[in-house]
Amino acid sequence: MHAWPASEVPALPGRGRELRLHDTATDGPVTLDPGPVARIYVCGITPYDATHMGHAATYTAFDLVQRVWLDTKRQVHYVQNVTDVDDPLLVRAAETGVDWTELAERETALFREDMTALRLLPPRHYIGAVEAIPGIVPLVERLRDAGAAYELDGDVYFSVESDPDFGKVSRLDAAVMRRLSAERGGDPDRPGKKNPLDPMLWMAARDGEPSWDGGSLGPGRPGWHIECVAIALDHLGMGFDVQGGGSDLAFPHHEMGASHAQVLTGKFPFAKAYVHAGMVALHGEKMSKSKGNLVFVSKLRQDGVDPAAIRLALLAHHYRANWEWTDAVLAEAVARLDRWRAAVSRPDGPSSDALLEQIREALADDLNAPAALAAVDRWAQLQHAEGGTDTGAPGLVSRAVDALLGVAL
Repeated sequence: MHAWPASEVPALPGRGRELRLHDTATDGPVTLDPGPVARIYVCGITPYDATHMGHAATYTAFDLVQRVWLDTKRQVHYVQNVTDVDDPLLVRAAETGVDWTELAERETALFREDMTALRLLPPRHYIGAVEAIPGIVPLVERLRDAGAAYELDGDVYFSVESDPDFGKVSRLDAAVMRRLSAERGGDPDRPGKKNPLDPMLWMAARDGEPSWDGGSLGPGRPGWHIECVAIALDHLGMGFDVQGGGSDLAFPHHEMGASHAQVLTGKFPFAKAYVHAGMVALHGEKMSKSKGNLVFVSKLRQDGVDPAAIRLALLAHHYRANWEWTDAVLAEAVARLDRWRAAVSRPDGPSSDALLEQIREALADDLNAPAALAAVDRWAQLQHAEGGTDTGAPGLVSRAVDALLGVAL
């Protein structure tokens, strides 16, 4: 599966700062030291309805991670999956009378268009669950043969008790885990499971649903968590730098994935930091496909909204915050974009050397994009109020905003 084209990242003078991020597993900041190649895995969409503001906010956050790392003169090895076969996709296909593969391809193509318009840097590897199945089956067989998985009516489940470090990602108690499991795709009440929290690794073929050759597992399709584990281990290896996604993925998805990988490899941890973006609401409720309260990037683009303004609206909120999308949020972003573009359109202006370092400092501090935007606001305000004589300033501001914030002025 191919990703989307990359926009050029301008080179900036000097070197960026080391990135500090909030790690869910320790509930505190961690300064990352990735080495010459930074490795990041961000969980992708289930393509039955893309791309709403919740998606866009999450992927914009991890785009900033890439940009900060690139500014430190590192390479970035970024991997993202597409869960192109799963229950929600099959249900939507049945509801709409569209073949599930056609639905997945259509929505994935739309997602690519939205990511391109928002100028998000693409992953090096963009992998669908279906194409990953040949690598998933051996992992499930290994877990079963090691006694870390068991069969129940043809389905194969992972035993969470096989991982002594289970629970260290989300740090939740069993009662909360059980509730969230039921809400987020698990089946804690299924009779016969050794532990209510045990997640499915391989679903035996169901009538009327797609299935694949599972070798000794029999025909079926993979569970959600093992999909990402197989892709991450194949392309990044164990102990990569950042596992990212929305805050609703901390449990069960990232918790279970970590346990799968740790039992498979006998190593800890799966990822050095677990980084989670907040939720975006509309009319007082979390924006979600199941509720249908969605604002789509593609619809805003069709209505003539500049994608740079959409991106600024997202960046105006700290990535870990829960916030609400409103018309006022978008209007403020449109006005900010106009002010910035007017400021850099002049032939000279106030010195921008301090501004570049202010943006770097803000983003290195747990991706504090609102502080970075405020710094650019101050420079633009000074430009409009007093002007300046530095002929290189408008160009440097444009390049800095482009390279570090992903906004083309």
